Amino acid sequence: MALDELKSAIPDYAKDLKLNLGSVIGNSDLPQQQLWGTVLACAIASRSPRVLRELEPEAKANLSPEAYTAAKSAAAIMSMNNVFYRTRHLLSDSEYGTMRAGLRMNVIGNPGVDKVDFELWSFAVSAINGCGMCLDSHEQVLRKADVSREVVQEAFKIASVLQAVGVTLDAEAALA
Repeated sequence: MALDELKSAIPDYAKDLKLNLGSVIGNSDLPQQQLWGTVLACAIASRSPRVLRELEPEAKANLSPEAYTAAKSAAAIMSMNNVFYRTRHLLSDSEYGTMRAGLRMNVIGNPGVDKVDFELWSFAVSAINGCGMCLDSHEQVLRKADVSREVVQEAFKIASVLQAVGVTLDAEAALA
């Protein structure tokens, strides 16, 4: 199992990450599609080749072709949106917030999977990319769809652990 290989690659000084990785993926209460879509989108967003290489095959095996593509789409579109909306939010000139974005985001309206799943994956990627506006927006959509706070937190737990694992393994590779 790729998850076990990934866990075994984590150095002893990051034992908490190893335990958390097993917990957030191996013991998750999320339905398989939500779990593995979140894992795949976050593995992409982590920018860690090792994390993506290890987790992608298992994600692909646990997702329908449509969900697999949609999770990758969530990572792609949110990589753009998180930079755009985070920058808008951080600029002190509020006029930028009134300007038309002029960016294509069609996949958000028609992701090819259940809207809640796509929103969850978009939320998790936004957690990694640190866009407060996107986090608030996606969390509100999820909550209006009766998604519990526990499910929302599960998504950002996965995001935080995969990001930390990626940073740690990439640092170890650079130091090797």
